[in-house]
Amino acid sequence: MQHLSVHPTGCRQQQQQQQQQQQHQQQQQQQQQQQQQHQQQQHQQHQQQQQQQKQQQQQQQQHQYYWC
Repeated sequence: MQHLSVHPTGCRQQQQQQQQQQQHQQQQQQQQQQQQQHQQQQHQQHQQQQQQQKQQQQQQQQHQYYWC
């Protein structure tokens, strides 16, 4: 954290803040998985895994935008 503040570009600091926000969203989805697994285990697991993969792709795209 201190090393990042030394750099004049604040873009790297913004990356970390946005990553933390997206991790919180993923944790909420995992909680929903546990509740929905009781109802239909196989079908809903496949759908939710696809949603998590989409979020990971969005995170990688944001890394590219914020590299200064």
